[in-house]
Amino acid sequence: MTARYAVFGHPVVHSLSPRIHAAFGTQLGIAMQYAAIDASPEDFANALAAFAAGGGLGANITLPHKERALALCTEASDRARRAGAANTLSRRNGQWHGDNTDGIGLVHDLTERRRLDLRGRRVLMLGAGGAARGVSPSLLDAGIGELWVVNRTAERADALADALGEPGRVHTRYWSDLGNLGAFDMVVNATSAGRSGGIELPFSLTTSRTLAVDLSYGEAAVSFLAWARAAGCEHAFDGIGMLVEQAAESFAIWHGKRPDTDPVFASLTARADALQTAD
Repeated sequence: MTARYAVFGHPVVHSLSPRIHAAFGTQLGIAMQYAAIDASPEDFANALAAFAAGGGLGANITLPHKERALALCTEASDRARRAGAANTLSRRNGQWHGDNTDGIGLVHDLTERRRLDLRGRRVLMLGAGGAARGVSPSLLDAGIGELWVVNRTAERADALADALGEPGRVHTRYWSDLGNLGAFDMVVNATSAGRSGGIELPFSLTTSRTLAVDLSYGEAAVSFLAWARAAGCEHAFDGIGMLVEQAAESFAIWHGKRPDTDPVFASLTARADALQTAD
């Protein structure tokens, strides 16, 4: 029987994960099935259980289930526990083991593919949900100087800062404070605001050397990247690179081999403007 894998989300119809993992499997000669499974927050636990009962060996988790997925795991990696969210589940001895490859995927894209040095940077994180939780620990591990978390719901920002456990480097502020925070070396958009409309941010957050990154891609990243370019940021990237790299990390966890990500990245970026974020 062919090994079964899937990505769970809501919505998930536009997910690129099946295409990415199929390309990785072909590249390495690994036979596998990889499906996209749409499950509402209320149905997620049952859908995941049904997948496991049907022989599912691994799952990627996307919005809005990453934090809930971690709670369903019997065991979890240190990076998943620090993030408080899981995007990669592996079936081991009849139980789910949770991991989070988002952060290492982002860092790998920025430092290996883009050849950027993250050390010492003053970083602004917009948002405090599962996406922000997934990448924040790895950014800290990569040597950034400070992380400022701003979220429309202050309690979620405080919860993320508490989970990271580095009060000397991690700070929280209200959304209304954005105009008074000064300039940052890196601005990360981990909100879903771009999916529902434009993003209005003060240009005072950037300098000509600022790196701007949207964790979404395609249409959902257009408004943030337009703001970043209008603000004069030196670099402005969407989340395609992170998506491909985190998928490669998940693939390696499941199959013991890490694929070459460059061909898949090149294929996706060739039609980036037409893509719709679902991962």
